[in-house]
Amino acid sequence: MRKQYRSQLVAEESLAEEPMGQFAQWFRDAAEANVFEPNAMVVATATPDGRPSSRTVLLKQFDERGFVFFTNYDSRKGRELAANPCVSLLFPWHPIARQVIITGTASRIGRDETAAYFRSRPHGSQLGAWASEQSSVIASRAELDRRYAELEARYPEGEQVPVPPQWGGIRVVPDAVEFWQGHENRLHDRLKYVLEAGKWRVERLCP
Repeated sequence: MRKQYRSQLVAEESLAEEPMGQFAQWFRDAAEANVFEPNAMVVATATPDGRPSSRTVLLKQFDERGFVFFTNYDSRKGRELAANPCVSLLFPWHPIARQVIITGTASRIGRDETAAYFRSRPHGSQLGAWASEQSSVIASRAELDRRYAELEARYPEGEQVPVPPQWGGIRVVPDAVEFWQGHENRLHDRLKYVLEAGKWRVERLCP
């Protein structure tokens, strides 16, 4: 199974001065190309002894401070990030032969930020955050549905749902961001922003 990538070369001179500006441009490109869920990213974490795990999560915010997603802090990724804040994010935009790979440090955002986002979620998603003890073992699907039904009866549509104390945002502050563009003959462009002494520099990697 092989595919030749045909796309425009990426020159160093064309890049933004900082990675968040470049990410914003590529994110727009992915959205305009109708990539399915361009905010879907693979979040890779590891235990302190180096045992890795990964899963797909939706990016909900990004700005000059970093990349934000939301999760149950008691989930596997939440526990691993609490013990080892080193994290990697991967945006796999296959239809346009692009990837963005980020490494950085994760920390919890403020409760006010979490509450503001929680209030913007659909009512059902708010209830789901309470119903699911993410990553824990559950006896059956029926048990999950029972929990949700109880919450739905307690907090009907239109009634404010409190923010779960164990649920909130994680911000990843990057220390390196790689922009990968696929090309013919596997001669891909790999341009990596690296943070050194508070300033970003760009290096080109062999494909």
